[in-house]
Amino acid sequence: MSDTQTYFSPALFKYLRELKANNQREWFQDNKSRYEDQIKEPALQFIAAFSRPLSRISSEFQAVPKAVGGSLFRIYRDVRFSKDKTPYKTHVGIHFRHRQHKDAHAPGFYLHLADEGCFVGAGIWRPQPAEARKIRAGIAARATEWKRSTSGNFKNHFAFSGDSLVRPPKGFDADHVLIEDLKRKDFIGIASVSKKLVTSKTLLEEFAQLCVAAKPVVRSLCRSLDLPF
Repeated sequence: MSDTQTYFSPALFKYLRELKANNQREWFQDNKSRYEDQIKEPALQFIAAFSRPLSRISSEFQAVPKAVGGSLFRIYRDVRFSKDKTPYKTHVGIHFRHRQHKDAHAPGFYLHLADEGCFVGAGIWRPQPAEARKIRAGIAARATEWKRSTSGNFKNHFAFSGDSLVRPPKGFDADHVLIEDLKRKDFIGIASVSKKLVTSKTLLEEFAQLCVAAKPVVRSLCRSLDLPF
């Protein structure tokens, strides 16, 4: 891969810091051009550029450079059921999800940009209960495959993150060799990346390499969910 473009600048993090300190509609409207220029447009360019390397990982995942209904998460928070009524997210989320899923609860590859820290995610965040059962059954049925997928290059870069059940899930022995994985509510690996990388010319290439490292895990999750990879 040869990509020498810088997509994001330090201005992105400056904007997010200021948004966090002024998380209200009036400030956002006064600074909307900054959001467009420093976040939305660069993110859409990054998404479009990742389409080709993503297709080499799997043709079943999509890079959709759209501000609504695409790979870029909206900056507007859904506050309907939240005690926190601040209207805007103070991070940028980019999700390359499986084409058969329409929301965030889908197998995929993710880039998270925030002033507090940036990371690459791979896997599936908070699957629905029926899907979680399928994933656990798949892990248990193909334990050797799962252990191989989560070792080597994946383990060198990623660590599993998210919530887990306190007790073993129903139908699984507490002494199962993979019980800690079977107890997970989130089947997602996280690899921290620096702001320096995010604002460098090698972001696209290194993001793609991390996605390749996570490919066996994502493939295994898709297999458990009867999704093509």
